[in-house]
Amino acid sequence: TAAGEEGEGFSGGVAPRTTAVIMEEATIFEVVDRESVQARMALPPRYRFRDLLLGDFAFNDDGERVRVEYYVNENTFKERLQLYFIKNQRSSLRIRIANLLFKLLTCILYIFRVVSDLDPTFATCYGCKVSNKTEFLDSAKLTEEEFQENPIINWDAILWVNRSTELWAVQLVLALVSLTEALLIAYLGYKGNIWQQILSFHFILELVTTIPFTITILWPPFRNLFIPVFLNCWLAKRSLENMFNDLHRAMQKSQSALSQQLTILSATLLCLVFTSVCGIQHFQRAGHRHLNLFQSTYYVVVTFSTVGYGDFVPDIWPSQLYMVIMICVALIVLPTQFEQLAFTWMERQKLGGSYSSHRAQSEKHVVVCSTTLHADTIMDFLNEFYAHPLLQDYYVVLLSPMELDTTMRMILQVPIWAQRVIYIQGSCLKDGDLARARMAEAEACFILAARNYADKTAADEHTILRSWAVKDFAPNIPQYVQIFRPENKLHVKFAEHVVCEDEFKYALLANNCTCPGASTLVTLLLHTSRGQEGQQSAEEWHRLYGKCSGNEIYHIVLGDSRFFGEYEGKSFTYASFHSHRKYGVALVGVRPAELPEFYEETILLNPGPRHIMKKDDTCYYMSITKEENSAFVVNQNQTQSPDQPPKETTYAESGLLTTSNANTITVSDSKQNLKEALAGTTPATPASVTTQSSLGPPAITTANHLEIPSNNNPNLLSPDVLNQRRGSRRPSILPVPDMFTSSSFSISGEDGIDGEDNESDDELDDDVPWRAPSEKIAIVKGFPPVSPFIGVSPTLCFLLKEKKPLCCLQLAQVCEHCSYRNAKEYQWQNKTIILAADYASNGIYNFIIPLRAHFRSKTSLNPIILLLERRPDIAFLDAISYFPLVYWMLGSIDCLDDLLRAGITLAENVVVVNKELSNSAEEDTLADCNTIVAVQTMFKFFPSIRSITELSQSSNMRFMQFRAHDKYALHLSKMEKREKERGSHISYMFRLPFAAGNVFSASMLDTLLYQAFVKDYVITFVRLLLGIDQAPGSGFLTSMKITKDDMWIRTYGRLYQKLCSTTCEIPIGIYRTQETSASEASHVSNSPVAEKWRPFGSFGIRHCVRLRPTVSPNLRLFRLLSFLSLSTFSFKLSFFNATNYR
Repeated sequence: TAAGEEGEGFSGGVAPRTTAVIMEEATIFEVVDRESVQARMALPPRYRFRDLLLGDFAFNDDGERVRVEYYVNENTFKERLQLYFIKNQRSSLRIRIANLLFKLLTCILYIFRVVSDLDPTFATCYGCKVSNKTEFLDSAKLTEEEFQENPIINWDAILWVNRSTELWAVQLVLALVSLTEALLIAYLGYKGNIWQQILSFHFILELVTTIPFTITILWPPFRNLFIPVFLNCWLAKRSLENMFNDLHRAMQKSQSALSQQLTILSATLLCLVFTSVCGIQHFQRAGHRHLNLFQSTYYVVVTFSTVGYGDFVPDIWPSQLYMVIMICVALIVLPTQFEQLAFTWMERQKLGGSYSSHRAQSEKHVVVCSTTLHADTIMDFLNEFYAHPLLQDYYVVLLSPMELDTTMRMILQVPIWAQRVIYIQGSCLKDGDLARARMAEAEACFILAARNYADKTAADEHTILRSWAVKDFAPNIPQYVQIFRPENKLHVKFAEHVVCEDEFKYALLANNCTCPGASTLVTLLLHTSRGQEGQQSAEEWHRLYGKCSGNEIYHIVLGDSRFFGEYEGKSFTYASFHSHRKYGVALVGVRPAELPEFYEETILLNPGPRHIMKKDDTCYYMSITKEENSAFVVNQNQTQSPDQPPKETTYAESGLLTTSNANTITVSDSKQNLKEALAGTTPATPASVTTQSSLGPPAITTANHLEIPSNNNPNLLSPDVLNQRRGSRRPSILPVPDMFTSSSFSISGEDGIDGEDNESDDELDDDVPWRAPSEKIAIVKGFPPVSPFIGVSPTLCFLLKEKKPLCCLQLAQVCEHCSYRNAKEYQWQNKTIILAADYASNGIYNFIIPLRAHFRSKTSLNPIILLLERRPDIAFLDAISYFPLVYWMLGSIDCLDDLLRAGITLAENVVVVNKELSNSAEEDTLADCNTIVAVQTMFKFFPSIRSITELSQSSNMRFMQFRAHDKYALHLSKMEKREKERGSHISYMFRLPFAAGNVFSASMLDTLLYQAFVKDYVITFVRLLLGIDQAPGSGFLTSMKITKDDMWIRTYGRLYQKLCSTTCEIPIGIYRTQETSASEASHVSNSPVAEKWRPFGSFGIRHCVRLRPTVSPNLRLFRLLSFLSLSTFSFKLSFFNATNYR
């Protein structure tokens, strides 16, 4: 309530009550001081009851209330005039427009007077007799040369004009109105200095063009007096300037300074020309040759633009003097106007372009917000965004508070981007800048984090505020937010899509330790490519690797698909294998249309044979292109069934690939059971296969193998070797049934399996002899009880039954529980994984989770050693203390002693995280210099150690494992340049460190956010694939090693069939090595999706990445060739140790 209504007097000398009442949804809150409460309690009960019922109306007005009026200062005459003429937007705009029209009307009337005044020789005052004009009449008969010898000036023609009474009356009225308005504005603008108002140019000009008309009222002969009314054009120009300001203020729209300056410049030029035309025309009335308005205009334009043609020249000195004055005025006024225009143009260039509301309503656009616009980041966004065919008509509006650098300006001038990309300098925190970018009409808003920040937390805070500002301004616009720290996801949870770099980065690094090349696999899957990279190379692995990089993730509803529509009612494994064999696509996931109660809708990666495909299921598959953009060509030459072995010809439908040898490769037609299939193989070392990628084009005839055979290694598929082996019996592969049952996986009692072998890993004894004293705690499966930040996804993993003491977490620190001083003294059975970072980020939690996943066996867990340069906080240590075999120590990879104490000689992988504090603030490309040099030093000392390094700049990957005289690396460098010239934006893919999965850049994960605009499922898909999230019934990523003993499988397609028919796993890629000569560096080819039905090579290490399905509790899972398979997670699943079943 108002202050005047709060107090209310009470009788009996009671102090007035002071209350503050807040009304919200019929709830009243009173803040009452202690004295008023005591006063109310002191009232008699009847007064208190009346006060309760009537409130403020309990007492009658005793005449003491006073009505208070506010803002009485605005009731004065001057204030009211200021409100109407200046302060009020709409009224002041109307006055400006009226004043402009009056000034333009006076100029038009002047032109009318000039046209009607035909004979200036006899001009005289109003009502006066014409004097003797014989002298002027005689001079008019002379030639121009004769007149120039003795010029005669008719001063009466300059002083007087012929003006009709009606024209005089109209001009008089306009002059009186203009004079009154000028005096009123001067009075309202008076600030204490009267001379400032009187001596202003426009006020003097107003007096010159109006006061002479008022004099004509007092003395009628002055009605024909010449008055320079044409000077009102300058007053009209000033009214136009004021009108612009009032117009934009009234419409509440940001004005375009450049367009306003252009308008003012045009008005200035017009005023100069009009003033010169009218002046020279009037002065020439007194000369020998009279000029009309057209001739005067021609003369003025020619004079201003050139030195003049000489056909029209002023022949008396007043005309000549006037033109000299006007030229001087033009030389003074125009440069000033051009300077203002140039300054405005430069500022406009800094502010970027504009996106009008009309375009926003008729076109589609997205807004990209970031602190700084780096060329690499923006080009990655543009290449990925416009790679989709449906987005070709979209416009991209870049909104940034920083100016564009030279590189970005050059990029935006390229025609392909100049027509699509609009840069606007502004801040997301200003509604005006958001309105300029038409955020409310945008299709989406991408908020990118600034990578040049040394403090990533500060960068996240800026991103959060931008996201909040956009949500407040345009709450219905989908947001795609990128942040660094996982603990900051909580603040942007409302955004439709959020990508946390630390989450994905550490999870990808962890998967790289268990699945070699996982970073390359995911990176190539997330980059849109047509698979044309490397096709001009002479090396086979370049062509295969480049072609397979074109595979991406797509989705389609089963009922609408030709790939998968025929498999309705079949098992997922059956649909995956047969769609791969028939169409060359890999079905890797599904979103069920019907889920059990209390299940969240999510994607299931390889749900296995238990899932029966339904019409409304959404299928997720990997292919070179989506089904909608594919044509289906049936090969009429196909005569044999797909189960028969491949022959010399190539089948377009089934995609069978054969060698160029004349001999036909045959396979035994006998069908064997699972026991025979397993017995026909020999145990192999743990390996690595990727089971979720798509295959290359189905119809390709080539003689190349997946492995390039070395010269000193015999080819097992050569004709001679085949003839030798033809008589021998080789095992065949079971067909993939359309429905799996328990009997499909059962093995008879002849296998000699007793009940003790049925124990799962959970039932194994925890007393492992090689474990340290501090690890004498039972290992169980469960969900981590302590998380380092809010918003962690619950993941089932191996945990310690009891929390490990914090003192035992420090590797080289002696405590009462452990006396070990280095990693070697622990005598671990498995090799270690060392993670080197500058500090303990909360994202390291996502590095530990995949390495302690529930599907791994306890005896295969690798000890994790965190080599940190700064001591971690207690909260972080408390979170990791529940994980088995996780340690930390203070140290740096720059120090050799720290590496030795951390057990680098015992390490299987050394993961190096890029340092956030760079020693090069001047050049962004040098931000990785300290990490590169440190890793190179470690590589020199320990060349056999497999290192995995994260860099901030993808262009710096060429410096990893650098050798100055490496001819092959130089060859790849030239190849990278050629691919970049052809337009590839993933030309770095052929660099050996990247292809081998030994290095990756976190900036490569940016495309995950960009693809989410078209594929809203891609973030969820990758989170499940990397193990960041888990879903009941969904599979996981793992790998297996293919050795010489597995060459009987022969082709990738047969491997696909073997995995699907035995363990229901889905291969998605091949990781392959090639040994080179001593003069060349060994290189690694990582093919995310190998060509289907290709024959394997003879030798070399191959890792196959695959997905393992879910199974029912009554089914047993088997490991084929000691595969660490891609199994699925279920809260009720138990996993059996089947190592004795091989």
